[in-house]
Amino acid sequence: MEHLNTRIFVAGHRGMVGSAIVRLLKLRGYRNIVTRTHAELDLTEQAQVRSFFSNEKIEQVYLAAARVGGIHANNTYPANFIYENMTMQANVIHEAWRHGVQKLLFLGSSCIYPRLAAQPMREDSLMTGLLEPTNEAYAIAKIAGIKLCESYNRQHGTDYRSVMPTNLYGPGDNYHPENSHVIPGLIRRFHEAKIAKAEKVVVWGSGTPKREFLHVDDMALASLHVMDLDRARYGAATQPMQSHLNVGSGEELSIGELAKTIMQVVGFQGVLEFDTSKPDGTPRKLLDVSRLKSLGWAPGISLKPGLDETYRAFLSSAPSAPQAGG
Repeated sequence: MEHLNTRIFVAGHRGMVGSAIVRLLKLRGYRNIVTRTHAELDLTEQAQVRSFFSNEKIEQVYLAAARVGGIHANNTYPANFIYENMTMQANVIHEAWRHGVQKLLFLGSSCIYPRLAAQPMREDSLMTGLLEPTNEAYAIAKIAGIKLCESYNRQHGTDYRSVMPTNLYGPGDNYHPENSHVIPGLIRRFHEAKIAKAEKVVVWGSGTPKREFLHVDDMALASLHVMDLDRARYGAATQPMQSHLNVGSGEELSIGELAKTIMQVVGFQGVLEFDTSKPDGTPRKLLDVSRLKSLGWAPGISLKPGLDETYRAFLSSAPSAPQAGG
């Protein structure tokens, strides 16, 4: 089929989401998937991005490239998070438009919503209150990405769409001991404790904040689903803001419940403790996914099987993962 020859650029193909999108595109038979490593193309350098689009004749873009991290990383490197993300987004979106790319999908984050937004968070709660201070820089950058897409659509008639994922997990995640998100961070900590036969594992915060999680393969399916929607259906679904769609599981659990589940998945036999002197972050983050559901998409991977698969992937491929008996 002709559409399988569409020349598609997946920015951030080595990241968790980008790699899942590439896997799915290949599975569906797409033959012209274009990728570049950071060494080959620095997205923060406009001249490089302009040259890339000029040479490659790209027809569609999945903009999954981002600097990401958990509470510690966001608190420690706010300048990097706001500058690098805003610059990458601006360069890719602007040069895509300059070179005639009509379709682009921007991947944001649920942290764009106000810290105390009504739950579950609807798309139209964007910019209605103060952001969570611990990741404000990253959130502002992602809001800017949404508004870039919206503005280019309004002024130039492009078809640039945005999806806001909830907390993602799965193969290809970052297991850095300090800069990872909660699920990979807990997997690594419980695994290391199991190997070391430690008596306990201490988790940051009180364990009471609630979070929603989505497997990255479900996120890839949602991304292609939104990209393939008829333009009129997408526009109707994003009214009145015409900006973005939430992507999530529609279910939440406490960090304490999550930690206990991961402890079981990993097989750690010790004690779980919570350090209440450490920050909790946003008290609750659940997305309202009714708009995307009305467009015919729903997740297919529940949390426990997803965590089992993720731990297996961690054991087999994470370069920094200590191995049992190693």
